[in-house]
Amino acid sequence: MRKPLTIAVDFDGTIVEHKFPAIGNELPFATHTLKTLQEKGHRLILWTYRSGQQLDEAVDFCKERGLTFYAVNKNYPEEKMSDNISRKILADVYIDDRNIGGMPSWTEIYHLIHPEEAPKKEKQKSKSWWW
Repeated sequence: MRKPLTIAVDFDGTIVEHKFPAIGNELPFATHTLKTLQEKGHRLILWTYRSGQQLDEAVDFCKERGLTFYAVNKNYPEEKMSDNISRKILADVYIDDRNIGGMPSWTEIYHLIHPEEAPKKEKQKSKSWWW
């Protein structure tokens, strides 16, 4: 098995449809995939623009679906936020709908992290007469 990763995950547009400040509908397979990644030993950090009550609502939304995070908007649970600490999260992987190229499906995300579980592609026959 591969080394467990720290994965920072955005909320709006990534776990749910982008309806900020409201909470949109869950994107297909989002919490299922994230829970499966946790079961594989990966550490998940919720990394979102939300704060205060809107952040609490996002955390509660995930908890209601059985998804809890190692930390929320910090690198580790005990971290104290202050003016001299960057809000940037240290992670191995960042999952965000604002990626260059857009948001892949949650199935694609899972297979990018665990390529050993991706379906094997069939070798295509050559369409050229000389191959």
